[in-house]
Amino acid sequence: MDVFYPVKIFADWLSFSVFGLMPKTLSGEAVNFFIYDTLKIFILLSVIIFAVSIIRSYLPPEKIRVILSHEKKYLGNILASMLGIITPFCSCSAVPLFLGFVEAGVPLGITFSFLVASPMINEVALVMLMGMFGLKVALIYILSGLLIAVLSGIVIGKLKVENLVEDFVLKSRIKNLQFDIKMEWKDRISYAKGYTLDIIKKVWIYILIGIGLGAWIHGYVPADFLAHYAGADKWYAVPLATLIGIPLYSNAAGVIPLVSALTEKGVAMGTTLAFMMAITGLSLPEFLILRKVMKIKLILIFAGVVGAGIIITGYLFNLILK
Repeated sequence: MDVFYPVKIFADWLSFSVFGLMPKTLSGEAVNFFIYDTLKIFILLSVIIFAVSIIRSYLPPEKIRVILSHEKKYLGNILASMLGIITPFCSCSAVPLFLGFVEAGVPLGITFSFLVASPMINEVALVMLMGMFGLKVALIYILSGLLIAVLSGIVIGKLKVENLVEDFVLKSRIKNLQFDIKMEWKDRISYAKGYTLDIIKKVWIYILIGIGLGAWIHGYVPADFLAHYAGADKWYAVPLATLIGIPLYSNAAGVIPLVSALTEKGVAMGTTLAFMMAITGLSLPEFLILRKVMKIKLILIFAGVVGAGIIITGYLFNLILK
């Protein structure tokens, strides 16, 4: 059973019984989406930040740096991307781990490789793609997503943009350098609770704004629009699908059924997968949360680098899978 099924039941009750909205209507579905995703993301964020904080209390920053900041060139980006694949978070819930890596002193380019890979690639997406489109499409998707994550991290690392991270993150890094791993269990719990509340206080408004925008767009999922304007014969189909995907919000497993519907309507596979990658790897709610920990210029650099990788991959897919 879905672990968030009770949350869904509560969201349905609040939307349709308490507020009196009608199911399958634009307003009803938008409000239901907002309530459900708000509760789900806050629960996910709280659990993940708390768990990561407990783990970090046992791992000194030096050890994290040694694991990911490998001496061999670019191996750290590959390791971080692989870690992202086995941590199947949505883009919003991957942010706390990203923040933890930065605070631990892991190079920024390597942390971005994780941030790209974690929401974009996971085992659920692999299984669903394999079932719907076969092993070839699933493997190409995984390899291309991994390549985008590694190369995006390398490019951002080369740009030396550490000055575009907000000051409080760098101050936390200094505190972490002095972190004492010889703590009592109650002290670890206290540290994790305090850190979780601190991060939630910093990002809650951005989460609400991001989910609110996602809820507003939810009733306008552009399947017919994409099918009409991004058909297989349109040269601009891939960048258009990428741009349309950014304001939407979902995880890879949630958007794959839409990918299937689009391919049935005649949209090329590369175009639909670029759409999927944009939704999972470049979501607007993620940008709004990231705004609290980095400056707008860095978010634009991140979006530009990853977006270019997605568009190139989309065109490549269309060539390979003709």
